[in-house]
Amino acid sequence: MAEQSILTSEAQAAKSLLSAAAVRERAHRMLQLALDDRLDHFRVDLRRLDACADEVVATIRDAYPSLEIPFHARWRHFSAGGHERWGAVMHSAPWAEAGQMGRAAFDLAIVSVLLDAGAGADWCYIEGRTGETYSRSEGLAVASFDMFIAGAFSSDPEDPFRVDADVLLTLTADDLAAGFQVTPANPIIGLEGRAGLLNRLGRTVVINPDIFGQHDNPRPGGLFDVIVATAEEDRIRATSILDALLTYLGPIWPGRIALAGTDLGDTWRHPALQTHDSTDGLVPFHKLSQWLSYSLIEPLEWAGYTVVDMDELTGLPEYRNGGLFLDTGVIALKDSTEAAKPHTVDSTLVVEWRALTVALLDLIADPIRQKLGLDPSRFPLAKVLEGGTWATGRRLAKERRGDGSPPLAVISDGTVF
Repeated sequence: MAEQSILTSEAQAAKSLLSAAAVRERAHRMLQLALDDRLDHFRVDLRRLDACADEVVATIRDAYPSLEIPFHARWRHFSAGGHERWGAVMHSAPWAEAGQMGRAAFDLAIVSVLLDAGAGADWCYIEGRTGETYSRSEGLAVASFDMFIAGAFSSDPEDPFRVDADVLLTLTADDLAAGFQVTPANPIIGLEGRAGLLNRLGRTVVINPDIFGQHDNPRPGGLFDVIVATAEEDRIRATSILDALLTYLGPIWPGRIALAGTDLGDTWRHPALQTHDSTDGLVPFHKLSQWLSYSLIEPLEWAGYTVVDMDELTGLPEYRNGGLFLDTGVIALKDSTEAAKPHTVDSTLVVEWRALTVALLDLIADPIRQKLGLDPSRFPLAKVLEGGTWATGRRLAKERRGDGSPPLAVISDGTVF
């Protein structure tokens, strides 16, 4: 009986880490450790936060003078170069009802976001329709969009605008290389990792038809129906989106840390974060899952639902937001020589950097709103990120380093950054 109680307790502890609330709580605990000078790698200077906010406001006013800022989502990248690619699909697709559109939009967003880990500085994509060249996140978005509309993920020749589990199961790194125009002269980081992630997505979808195939053959977009079922008077909480992603897509992540048989996904260890229970030293981020949550908001709204409580999600712990705080001096390395070395995603340095990023995004949101004269209801964190911290991190990286690389080099397998 005692052993069963321990197992139940550990299962509950594991579930508690699969939430935005856990990401936020542990990130702020890490920030407090930094303020107490108890981290190995970073110091934090909150006096520099106001100047950092000024940089973000300058970016926002330049890009969005009307302050009409969209959400931070994959859909921004699909319109790279000012081309409304998804709008053209919406106009031409033969969908008879909102659910069909929603599943297709979910299909595209899920696959494209999972392919959105950093591409590296040497890769680019030339779009055939426009002849324009895109790199990094925009390039990955346009490349995956082109594969989608070409039916590369569909098993139905009559319906290219879908992603089918059986196709994902057999997708190879060579298939992605062809779609992404990868050559020895145009290399991309983490191609095998991306293909493996989509293979695991296909496996997860195909063995759970009750979740992913409620109104169609099993497809990632079947999560549309799962999330819509949580609506109350056509209102859906943002955390309901994340809960579904963490619950039903958990098995797709590479085997990392597991607790009570639950794979914790984008969760890492740091010895300074002590909880004195089975989650001791564990720091969750769920970056791609939260990025995907933000990216599924608009398809739900296009289908007639209202997504609420968006600020219960956290800021995204990736190198543009993290680079913003390093490049403005809000955080600083204790040993400056570490900037010249590549670091693995599970290193305590990267875990500290990512946790501090999440907490500092919470802290910087209010001064940015105050400087713009906006309140959280009009300017939620999803707009702070888009307007915003992500764009400013990219701008400062380009100004300080000609190739636009982040201030720290992270060794990625294509499934985290």
